[in-house]
Amino acid sequence: MLLLCLLTGQVFLFAGAVEPSAGSCAFEDSTCGYESDYIFLPWILNEEGHYISVDTSWGTQGEKAVLTSPELHSEGWSCIRLIYQIATASETSFDPTRLNLYLRLQGESFDRLLWSAKEPSDSWLIASLDLRNTTKKYKIVLEGVLGQDNSASIAVFEIKRTSGYCIECDFEENHLCGFMNQWNPNVNWFVGGGNIRNSQSIFPRDHTLNSELGHYMYVDSIYVKHFQEVAQLVSPKTTTPMSGCLSFYYQLQQESGIVFTLYMRDINGFYEEIWKIDSTMNTDWSLAEVDFNAPYPMEVIFEVAFNSAKGGYVALDDISFSPDYCSNQTGFSFNPAEASCNFEEDLCHFYQDHKDGPGWSRVKVKPNAYRTGDHTTGLGYYLLANTKFTSQPGYIGRLYGPSLPGNLQYCLRFYYAVYGFFKMSDTLAVYIFEENHMVQEKIWSVLESPKGVWTQAEITFKKPMPCKVVFLSWCKSFWDCGLVALDDISVTLGSCQTTEMWSSFPGECTFEKDECAFTQERRNRSSWHRRRGQTPTSYTGPKGDHTTGVGYYMYIEASNMIYGQKARLTSRSLRGISGKQCLTFFYHMHGAGTGLLNIYVKKEGDSEETLLWRRRGEQSITWLRGLIEYECDKYHQIIIEAVRGVSIRSDIAIDDILFQAGPCNEMGEITQHSSGDSDDLNEIEY
Repeated sequence: MLLLCLLTGQVFLFAGAVEPSAGSCAFEDSTCGYESDYIFLPWILNEEGHYISVDTSWGTQGEKAVLTSPELHSEGWSCIRLIYQIATASETSFDPTRLNLYLRLQGESFDRLLWSAKEPSDSWLIASLDLRNTTKKYKIVLEGVLGQDNSASIAVFEIKRTSGYCIECDFEENHLCGFMNQWNPNVNWFVGGGNIRNSQSIFPRDHTLNSELGHYMYVDSIYVKHFQEVAQLVSPKTTTPMSGCLSFYYQLQQESGIVFTLYMRDINGFYEEIWKIDSTMNTDWSLAEVDFNAPYPMEVIFEVAFNSAKGGYVALDDISFSPDYCSNQTGFSFNPAEASCNFEEDLCHFYQDHKDGPGWSRVKVKPNAYRTGDHTTGLGYYLLANTKFTSQPGYIGRLYGPSLPGNLQYCLRFYYAVYGFFKMSDTLAVYIFEENHMVQEKIWSVLESPKGVWTQAEITFKKPMPCKVVFLSWCKSFWDCGLVALDDISVTLGSCQTTEMWSSFPGECTFEKDECAFTQERRNRSSWHRRRGQTPTSYTGPKGDHTTGVGYYMYIEASNMIYGQKARLTSRSLRGISGKQCLTFFYHMHGAGTGLLNIYVKKEGDSEETLLWRRRGEQSITWLRGLIEYECDKYHQIIIEAVRGVSIRSDIAIDDILFQAGPCNEMGEITQHSSGDSDDLNEIEY
């Protein structure tokens, strides 16, 4: 820590007086066009300059301060560097103080969360965020949210926006572009150049400026105490998928065994070597280039290992990145969508081994009051094992996925439902089949699960060789044969924890943590309630949520209400945009006495609400998808209203709300259903 503080002190000395780019601000004597949103707490500019802050003297738990940049435009990639500090009286808190950074794109009603921090510190911290190229104008939005701490503050020292990539650095910029020395008691990376006179700064000129005033990083063996001591310089973590050519300049003087290595490290701490040099003497700056592929968050680590105190030294300068590969290769061609399927049209790239027999059948269940439909829409197709074609005991059904390239980390997600088994163990399992070695490894199996509920499973895995995912359903005996359903298989690059953060939509609410941006005028027994699991009244309501099967949803408890009583969820004020918008959600209306579910829009300045969508009566025992396409060019609110029906069996639930700009792509495929009663009730289509 002491070394990092010293480095920071040095950086302040050689920060040049360069004209800041639009969106950058050091908060010396102004906020550079950044404005506080008057609806929330104010950000206060320190009288002596240097930072802007919000703290508990201005507000209480749950209150927030919002700071918005001027309108920005950049057709190429850009990097946002944020210098900040969160200070609290306590180390841990159930509801911690947070600092969030959003991107507000022109023409979108919701802001995109790019980054969030909640860890308190006693010094300034650095966050680096890559922004992909876009033709839309945008704003940067900083949001400070006060937690339950009695004393807490959030301060922002500097926001710096530069063109290019956050992984690039010439070491002339403030704070070393977010690169950090991994502290070692003996050997470390130091800042060299800039006319800093010390015995270890032995290079007369840097590479960037070819001047004594320029800067670079270097590591020297003079402090080595033990064999193979290592110094590491760690880059900022990539925050968006990127691939291309990583280049840098280095000097190496070797007297006794230096190993200079470049690694990539993922969030789980796994290292992959991508470049190495251990024998060349380079007293001049030499260029190194290496193909770089970071489909999920990665750090680049420059590591130098010495065999002795007389090993020599290594210097580093001008790290840069290009989206074009160094070699002639065309780039990484694998598309994870090829290994995903919702089975609405066919089996996609999945297939079965014919010698196993038809273990899996693609089926469809019409809306009814007894059997659950598919997970995708409630009206579509899914796979079912042990159907009327495979009812014999002892069957095995294998479903093979497409080939996945090796040496990449994958997140596999899918939904399954189990019916009729006395014992669930191993009724459904997932194997990884390594093609080169003909080896199958079981990575997941069912233990216990709510019967008849679509439940999400997610698995992170990585194999060195090409492999396939295999879903296996096994019915051991006649007395233990039930049904296994499978739907919405998705494969993404990276760990499931990371992809969940990256793939979340700005206008999405799953109710897993809270009620998101929705509010209620009153809260009592007859209002909307957030719940997980089955509702208290039998023969009505869902058995689980739509998101994971074991998460939260919102519902009305009809036994606490009287006929015709209403419960209303109201969204926060949404920005109007020109053109169409799409509202997607899932609703559950099961029960003989089910009432109404209405969706309204209320435009700013209008006294009346406009009805957008309505369903009346029992619809299905499964979650059904609702799509609403509407236009509104002014601020507005969406209101979700449930009306209690004629009996206590009229619980209504809602989940997985998503607002998106643009038309609903599948509007033409929607069929209206008003009742579960039909001549073909519980019919399965093959």
